[in-house]
Amino acid sequence: MSRMAETGTTDGATPRVTLFSRRECHLCETARRAVRAVCEPDGVAWAEVDIDADPGLQERYGELVPVVTVDGVQVGYWRIDPERIRKALH
Repeated sequence: MSRMAETGTTDGATPRVTLFSRRECHLCETARRAVRAVCEPDGVAWAEVDIDADPGLQERYGELVPVVTVDGVQVGYWRIDPERIRKALH
């Protein structure tokens, strides 16, 4: 699995939130901003994964990107709702 970026806590914590995305995706840019807005103020570890670097992820998510998971559970795709991420984190 290829990670494009990882932010949040700096203590090496396993990311609770994962953004599955691909390069040159305008919806992914918007989703990234939503994830940052929810995670960074509270220090929640998050990661971004480029699905195009992994054939299995390409097959799984295909045209659904961006996809956001919290603790491994999908909470959104295409248009990411920050409130759904917040609710899933609590």
